[in-house]
Amino acid sequence: MYPIVTDRPSITDDGVARLRERVGVVQPHPQPPHYGDPGTDAFRHVAEAYGDDNPLWCDPAYADRSVWGGPIAPPHLNGGDTLIGANEVARLDPDTEALLKGDPLRGAHAYYAGSFREWWNPLRPGTAVTRRNALVGVQDKRSEFARRAVHEWTAEVFAAPDRVLSAQYRLMIRTDRTASEAAGKYDRTPIEPYADDEIDRITDAVAAEVSRRRGAEPRWWEDVAEGDELGPLVKGPLRVTDIVCWHVGMGMGLYGVKPLRLGHQQRERVPRFFRPDDLNIPDVQQRVHWDAQWAARAGNPAIYDYGRMRETWLIHLCTDWMGDDGWLAALDCEFRRFNYVGDTHWMTGTVTRHYLADGGRPAVDLELRGENQRGEVTTPGHATVLLPSREHGPVRLPEPPGGATTCQATLDALVDRFATAETADDAAVGEDIAP
Repeated sequence: MYPIVTDRPSITDDGVARLRERVGVVQPHPQPPHYGDPGTDAFRHVAEAYGDDNPLWCDPAYADRSVWGGPIAPPHLNGGDTLIGANEVARLDPDTEALLKGDPLRGAHAYYAGSFREWWNPLRPGTAVTRRNALVGVQDKRSEFARRAVHEWTAEVFAAPDRVLSAQYRLMIRTDRTASEAAGKYDRTPIEPYADDEIDRITDAVAAEVSRRRGAEPRWWEDVAEGDELGPLVKGPLRVTDIVCWHVGMGMGLYGVKPLRLGHQQRERVPRFFRPDDLNIPDVQQRVHWDAQWAARAGNPAIYDYGRMRETWLIHLCTDWMGDDGWLAALDCEFRRFNYVGDTHWMTGTVTRHYLADGGRPAVDLELRGENQRGEVTTPGHATVLLPSREHGPVRLPEPPGGATTCQATLDALVDRFATAETADDAAVGEDIAP
């Protein structure tokens, strides 16, 4: 079913103002962490879920001999959705509950447009991780030349008892829907069967990937130049099996899908998340990711993946390239098109900047892309990698914003960062539309 569309705008000045009142207000995450006590098995399960067998994540004995002196988690597990982190704020007072109740932009469509990650410290086995979640930015994208949109930035910050580990920012773009947008026009390009020689080409490309993994050999900053290429890293052809295995390592995310008795209990809590199947058995809307009939009901020509899967693939591309001694400091990506079962993605990248970052840290910036077999870039992105240097020494880990050492201090610094970004953006827009 498509939402009811009216001529009345859902995004109003009052709604945006009420949404901004929530900036910086901490609220509990709705799902418990998938890994309450993440250890080396969790490290391996998450890595294998996105097809990564890097021994730095998967073999504790190998990790003991690395520059880290012991196992560390793959970047995706170090923060992210419902994977780790107990809520530091478990309950809200009545006034805060009232402030967070309802959607100030109710009726406006929400697009999950992109993800941005930062990593400041490694996650070690057995670390007691806590988290805080809050809306940190509300950017009103009004202009004389485009329909109004609001960018909602939500931050999730993760910390160990003595240090901040990482943060994840989720971008939701809110827009008023027109009747044409509400028709749900998806890409209906048919997926053609693969010829034997195409499967052979993909198989050969996958086999070559391990030889390109940098591993224990340092990738020295001095040996990298702008224009250097990363990859390719081949992901596919995508199967329902791949989606199921991804869930094994990543859990069920924000949806919290449960089986059997737990599933019945979940339906009592959130009945609107369930729809009857052909046998009149209630099942979760998330079934569109593994059932072709349900995907068709949603207007899609085939089963499709999660954007988060392709984020993990870009992470995999970066960590294979940088080697054990490097550090993935930041990564962002957009989810612009569906990735259907049967699609094959070629993950590649290019070094676009070679420089000394804050504190004289040797760094490179990367332009990343995930491109399917039809030549469509579905997942563009960027990353910053810190590399060891013959002149400057081993990698020095980046610092959280403002030198924060707690989740709350980090959230406060992020609120300031997004406010500054919005002010700069408003100034730029003003220049663009000035007479």
